[in-house]
Amino acid sequence: MSEKPISAGQLTREVRVRWFLRSAGASDTTTCPLRPQADSVKMARDITRSTLRRWGLTALTEDAALVVSELVTNAVRYSLYSTRRPDDHPITLMLARVVPHVLLAVSDPSDEVPSPKEPDFISENGRGLYIVETYSQAWGWDPLDCGGKAVWALFRATD
Repeated sequence: MSEKPISAGQLTREVRVRWFLRSAGASDTTTCPLRPQADSVKMARDITRSTLRRWGLTALTEDAALVVSELVTNAVRYSLYSTRRPDDHPITLMLARVVPHVLLAVSDPSDEVPSPKEPDFISENGRGLYIVETYSQAWGWDPLDCGGKAVWALFRATD
């Protein structure tokens, strides 16, 4: 784990997903491959809740589960339309804890950049990134070296 605390602004500008995964110890990371299908959303919520409880961060579980639902739903949608089919598990859920932060990231094979839309609260879709932005401290995306992207949301853990 990192010795000195880093501000969320510095994290979102400089370090991103790779830094979190390198900085977190093995017991402070969870990675799970997911299939591009609807039941992966429930699996991602369950993994997020159980991981946060194991880390003693129960206060974050519901907000994080809501955010991960949105991220995985988008990843499933974009995986189905991606021209890149790397294998049977094109989506990966990653959680990393670097005190006092928790990062949730979901990678998918699509190179399409996530872009927030003005939320239409009557429509069935288009609110995902608005929800991610509302419930997390910060969010963003990183291109992956092998193609595709990781969309992430940052939370500040409270005791």
